[in-house]
Amino acid sequence: MNVNERRKAILEVLCARRHETRENLAFEFGVSKRTIEYDVLSLSLEYPVYTSQGNGGGIHVVDGFKLDMKYLSDKQCALLEKLAANLSGEDAEVMASIIKTFALPKKQEEKPI
Repeated sequence: MNVNERRKAILEVLCARRHETRENLAFEFGVSKRTIEYDVLSLSLEYPVYTSQGNGGGIHVVDGFKLDMKYLSDKQCALLEKLAANLSGEDAEVMASIIKTFALPKKQEEKPI
């Protein structure tokens, strides 16, 4: 399994489980904890993956994120929000629902691994 295949597999695991520890992922993929840290850092640049410390801490994927769903890019979302500011009534409600449905879920809290 190469690096890209492993990172895709890690993302799939996180989407299925929603939360995991670097120790468990390192064991599962047969790599070091440091390698998992690099993988998670790389994934967090493109996907809503974040880490948290303490009890219940670990590696998380934002609630509501689905790997197979298409999301708006940041630029697309910003443009729609800009356009929505000029709408009113039902048009504003429809635009808000489009943004809510297709905007990438925001990361909750980001802390270094």
